[in-house]
Amino acid sequence: MNEMSGQNENYRHLARQIKAWAQELGFAEARITRAELPVEAEATLAAWLAEGCHGEMEYMARHGNLRLRPAELVPGTLRVISLRMHYWPEEAAASDAVLADSSRAYISRYALGRDYHKVLRNRLQKLAERISVHEPSHQFRVFTDSAPLAEVALAAQAGQGWRGKHTLLLNKQQGSLFFLGEILTNLPLPEDDSEVGHCGRCTRCLDICPTAAIVAPYKVDARRCISYLTIELKGVIPEPLRPLIGNRVYGCDDCQLACPWNRFAVPTAEADFAVRHGLDDVCLLELFAWDEATFQQRMAGSPIYRIGYAKWLSNLAIGLGNAAYDPAIVVALQQRQEDDNDWVRESVIWALQRQAEGR
Repeated sequence: MNEMSGQNENYRHLARQIKAWAQELGFAEARITRAELPVEAEATLAAWLAEGCHGEMEYMARHGNLRLRPAELVPGTLRVISLRMHYWPEEAAASDAVLADSSRAYISRYALGRDYHKVLRNRLQKLAERISVHEPSHQFRVFTDSAPLAEVALAAQAGQGWRGKHTLLLNKQQGSLFFLGEILTNLPLPEDDSEVGHCGRCTRCLDICPTAAIVAPYKVDARRCISYLTIELKGVIPEPLRPLIGNRVYGCDDCQLACPWNRFAVPTAEADFAVRHGLDDVCLLELFAWDEATFQQRMAGSPIYRIGYAKWLSNLAIGLGNAAYDPAIVVALQQRQEDDNDWVRESVIWALQRQAEGR
């Protein structure tokens, strides 16, 4: 065996070890791809940005094509190790039941436990350091929704699944209810094959979207997306969209709940993603009664913490406005009519008008 073939075999062996170590650390799967994406991806991104579909997410435009060029993001990168970790908490109250009760608050199921950024970053770092023990020349950086990186596109190219019509990654065996993370590495590991899509003629995700944010297959207009509106948007949700939000106060799972592939979804085994503070099935009024100190204490370590107390109250007020008429709701809203925050006051006034209309 010559030196080159011996080195290639060493990297093939290391790739197999990486995949085994990843599962030991709680990941569902690890796959490997090259540190570049097809050139047509840049044209697609440019068109999406030109249409303003990124809304107020200015960083999307600022970084532009850097998202599609991992080797420019981290010079020396040759491969991207893509990893998945399940998050769906099996013990959570049934999503359809919570969504059907306008007095309850619906929180996207990925946000019911601890902040996934911290959990995944810690595991990714451990895996990367373990690789370095076996290959001292290893140079790396780890990411999970924390850098200008086209995570779904890279995961699809690595064969973790395919991009669904809702733009999320779908796996034929395990659905889409998982987080993604990446290790950018300088090691020339063997690449895994990608997978063809399996959405076929299905349009359930497009049909179910409450705000029609999936404007075409494989294209989401963030300006209409409930996840964007309740999390990323700095300010009050635009008035025409408020009635469509229903009781979704942080994120939205509708497109994933409707997807037939999620009949194969795997519940999480991670204790960190277990439901905290009963957030899977809680009254809007109970959450609206929290003062800022309670919000900070209960949401410490949660992804919800980062939207801040004012945005939280604003979202809840809109949920209360969409709820069936209840004198208790009117009283709670009236108590915040003079709130110091503009976002909260505007949402409360709108919600009071909605409650009055529903009498």
